[in-house]
Amino acid sequence: LLLCREQPIFSTRAHVFQIDPATKRNWIPASKHALTVSYFYDATRSVYRIISVGGTKAIINSTITPNMTFTKTSQKFGQWADSRANTVYGLGFASEQHLSQFAEKFQEVKEAARLAREKSQDKTELTNPALNITSHQVLPSPIISSNGPGEDKLFRSQSADVEITTEKERLKKMLSEGSVSEVQWEAEFFSLQDNNNKLVAALHEANANVDQWKKQLTAYQEETETLRQRVAELESQGTHDSSSENNKEELSQTLEELELLIKAKDEEIQMLKSQKCGRWEAEGEREETLQKLQELEARNAELEQRLRLAEQTLAESLAEREKMQSEVTKVAEIMDVKIFELSELRQGLAKLLES
Repeated sequence: LLLCREQPIFSTRAHVFQIDPATKRNWIPASKHALTVSYFYDATRSVYRIISVGGTKAIINSTITPNMTFTKTSQKFGQWADSRANTVYGLGFASEQHLSQFAEKFQEVKEAARLAREKSQDKTELTNPALNITSHQVLPSPIISSNGPGEDKLFRSQSADVEITTEKERLKKMLSEGSVSEVQWEAEFFSLQDNNNKLVAALHEANANVDQWKKQLTAYQEETETLRQRVAELESQGTHDSSSENNKEELSQTLEELELLIKAKDEEIQMLKSQKCGRWEAEGEREETLQKLQELEARNAELEQRLRLAEQTLAESLAEREKMQSEVTKVAEIMDVKIFELSELRQGLAKLLES
């Protein structure tokens, strides 16, 4: 019934205060948190009200009259006096814009209340003359007669007045009880409305969390796919490592070159041995042979250095590729044998020269 009769026309959020009835100076907060403050319009009675409910209690229930004035006392605070409630209400807003909107709506509602009162007075002036004429026509009859029947009529009129007074009291009592019930219904309505707003806010928050979780899931899936692609690339690089193959080919070529050099030196040593088997025919040939031997030793030293470098390179290749271990080991053994033979040949040549 309340919803059908009164409809909200404007709502905002504000901290509600009431003036201290003892000092008439200090403000007393009506609640710990900001409340919903709404303008309501009663179409059946043409009445505008400001209502705010905290929990199950009506904090503000103020009927707006043309004599009321809403005053801005600061950038975010305003107040108005309600003579019917015998108090002064104060509202603290979150911003100056909210205060201005509430003040503008207060002025609009105040003007509408003034127009509604003027219309009501015009209707009363139009109906009062007829009521006065009717009363003048009806009331004198029992008062003029002083005989029995007239007294009878006067007695009946007084009884009717008592009944009318009793009926008025009964109606007032019903109206007061109805107003209490109305406030209770309003409190329950605003409590349900507040709970509904909280549920809507919780639903929006849950939807936002779901969207965020979906975004995180998509990001995780993309990251997982990227990692899978990276693993596939690494596996392909492991199976097809072109750089290691190139290193292997270079090492093979270096070994072949060393083997050819060793073979050439072996031939030179054999040639020197055959030359040593004969006699030295001239001192010039001996010096030439010594020079050749020195050159041979220098080249042997160079070969030994190159062999050492080759061994170092082979050791590094063995660390990188375990599969080549057996082949490199064989090559190293062959090289050791060749070096040993060279050293023996050098010792033999040294002995020959000494002889």
